[in-house]
Amino acid sequence: MIDNNTQKADLFESLRHRMVEEQIIRRGVTNPLVISAMKKVPRHLFVPKDLIHKAYEDRPLPIGHEQTISQPYIVAYMTQALRLVGGEKVLEIGTGCGYQAAVLAEIAKEVYTIERIAELAEKAKNTLKSLNYNNVHVVVGDGTLGLDEFAPYDAIIVTAGGPKIPKTLIEQLKVGGSLVMPVGEYKYGQTLTRITKGVNGKINEEKLIDVLFVPLIGDEGWKQ
Repeated sequence: MIDNNTQKADLFESLRHRMVEEQIIRRGVTNPLVISAMKKVPRHLFVPKDLIHKAYEDRPLPIGHEQTISQPYIVAYMTQALRLVGGEKVLEIGTGCGYQAAVLAEIAKEVYTIERIAELAEKAKNTLKSLNYNNVHVVVGDGTLGLDEFAPYDAIIVTAGGPKIPKTLIEQLKVGGSLVMPVGEYKYGQTLTRITKGVNGKINEEKLIDVLFVPLIGDEGWKQ
C-alpha cells in the first residue's frame, strides 16, 4: 500500500517535470545544467503552505513582506543567462524564500545570498538546510553593497529591480564573470540586463528581456 506522503511526492515530481517541459524548455531554455536543476528543486517547499497547490504554475507567488518567488521560467532564464558551467562561486542579491539559491546550488560550488528582511532570510536558511543545501550561505544585509568578504565572484544575480547596476557589485565580479539584473528607471518594470566584465574593467552590457521585479532597496538601489 502506497502512503499519502509518497503519493504527494510523486504528484509534485510529475508537476515539476511538466513545468520544466512546458514552461521552460518550450520557451528556449537549453542549458542542461539549468534544466536538471529545475527538475530537482522542489519549488512547492519554498512557497507558503496555503499556495502549495499553485507551486508549479506559470506565475510568481507572494511569500510575505511584499516579496515574491519568481515565475519558474524567469528563474531558469536568469540562471541560464549567468552562463554557469559548474563549480563556480556565485553571489545572489535578494534571497527571498531561497528557491533561486537552491537552483544555483545545484550547479555552483558555493552560493552566497543576501536578504535585507531578516525574517525571510531565517525562513530561507531553514528551508535550504532541511533540503541539505549546505553550499548556500544566507546573510542578512544590504544586497546593493554585495559581500566583499568572499569576493570576487564568478557570477552575480540580482533578483530585484534597481535604477542602475550597483558599482560595488561590478567591483566584486571576477574578470570574465557575468552579472544579471533587472534594470529600469521606474520601480515597477525593468529590462533584464547582463554585463560581462572584461580586462582593465571594461564592461560589456546586453539587454535581454523586459521583466517586472520588486524594487531593489539599499544604498545603491531605491530608497525605501
